[in-house]
Amino acid sequence: MIVRADDDPPYSPAGFARRVAERLAAAPSAALSAAAGAGDHVLNPGFVMGAGPYRDAAVLIPVVAREPDATMLLTLRTPHLSAHAGQIAFPGGKIDPDDESATAAALREAEEEIGLARSFVTPIGALAPYFTGTGYRIVPIVAMVDPAHHLTINPHEVADAFEVPLPFLMSPGNHRQGSREFRGALRSFYEMPFGERYIWGVTAGIIRGLYERVFE
Repeated sequence: MIVRADDDPPYSPAGFARRVAERLAAAPSAALSAAAGAGDHVLNPGFVMGAGPYRDAAVLIPVVAREPDATMLLTLRTPHLSAHAGQIAFPGGKIDPDDESATAAALREAEEEIGLARSFVTPIGALAPYFTGTGYRIVPIVAMVDPAHHLTINPHEVADAFEVPLPFLMSPGNHRQGSREFRGALRSFYEMPFGERYIWGVTAGIIRGLYERVFE
């Protein structure tokens, strides 16, 4: 029996990749302003993001093509870093002048942080920029990763790398809202606890954005 691509389950590697490609092609991610894009302000309507200039960054959303359900590869930042120490994050960082694109920056950072060779990565497209209250404009790059990949973690930046099942992350029932004080005001954010892993903040916000773009 030949199974058509559109019969693939939504969380299978083929089904997810096809769905992402179709959704991104139907509505290109061209939002350049905080007002138009996703960001910390979505759950905090009264939070003034500012007009910029924003510092440009890119992250890789690495979806590992495991069967029957794909997984998402995430990292745990080391506890001694000056920013976001000990938090769960995507591989990524600032876009350097030498980077040809946001995709190139995300691939470079993934190689530097966790040794994920770009030969194992197939980028699909970009989500709308995610604007942070700390002044970053982050471009999330969705990509499929060959499960035959191997990692070499940079201990100066990353304490651990792990995978979370895509069905868990793409289920809105697991997208809770938390809050804590930030710069003297109570700020809300998404959180997605997974066992001992606490996914929250920008990372959870980007995951929520992926869900809204691909599955809503």
